[in-house]
Amino acid sequence: MKYSIFTVMTPEFTPEELVGKLAHLGYEGVEWRVATVLERKKKTSFWKGNKCSLFLQTLKEKAGYIKNITEKENLEICNLATYLEVDELEKIEKVMQAAKVMTCPQIRVGVPSYERGLNYDNLFEKTQENLKKVEKLASKYSMKALLELHMGNIIPSASAAYRLISSFDAGCIGVIYDPGNMVYEGYENWQMGMQLLGEYLAHVHVKNSSWIIERKDENGIFFWEPTWARLKEGIVEWKQVIDDLKAVGYEGYLSFEDFSDISVEEKLAKNIEYLKSLE
Repeated sequence: MKYSIFTVMTPEFTPEELVGKLAHLGYEGVEWRVATVLERKKKTSFWKGNKCSLFLQTLKEKAGYIKNITEKENLEICNLATYLEVDELEKIEKVMQAAKVMTCPQIRVGVPSYERGLNYDNLFEKTQENLKKVEKLASKYSMKALLELHMGNIIPSASAAYRLISSFDAGCIGVIYDPGNMVYEGYENWQMGMQLLGEYLAHVHVKNSSWIIERKDENGIFFWEPTWARLKEGIVEWKQVIDDLKAVGYEGYLSFEDFSDISVEEKLAKNIEYLKSLE
């Protein structure tokens, strides 16, 4: 397995600053965050004012430059992580064109959110219709479109994702396996889910989460909520996840997406050291 950083977790660094740091710490790849709109916030955060993001509007013209600064440090571009929904086909194609220039094999696209009151079957069927079109684009550009297991959307679990994509070409459509998200929603036995996904398992996000007591009401009932946790302190037992990935023959990237409360510098150095110790 190989290691990368998803740049959503490095908002204070520019792309030029980040690639130099990663090369010296033993990383092999970068998963670039691709924001849909330009962000001009003065304060940096993971999702707003992130200096280490690429932007849809300028992605194509900057593709060659990003490829060059990444490869100069002997790093691969392992994924372009967009926030585009599966029905935004024109924009998805533009990202795939840029990915081709970058020699990047895959991009992330999003599926609809789910909440009570919505009709799941309708969302499912519409998503499959759109995925057929995304599959054609992926085939055209010889790459994969990846769907992430994510709380709040229609595929929070491996089994839900498999039900959605099992009729598609695994060379064109794949899954980002995210145990940290699955603590929030969608947990299944890790190895079972990996076995079920089979050749659709294309990428893995690394972070951790836990559940905490939010409050206790006057009847003594406890109310819980999920929250991000440090890599060693959450519910996900990463040694087990890595063992299970090995068991199913996974050889792709482990891409860190750590939203915990320690400094980015410490995360970059300590997280890779910790995971390598588990192999």
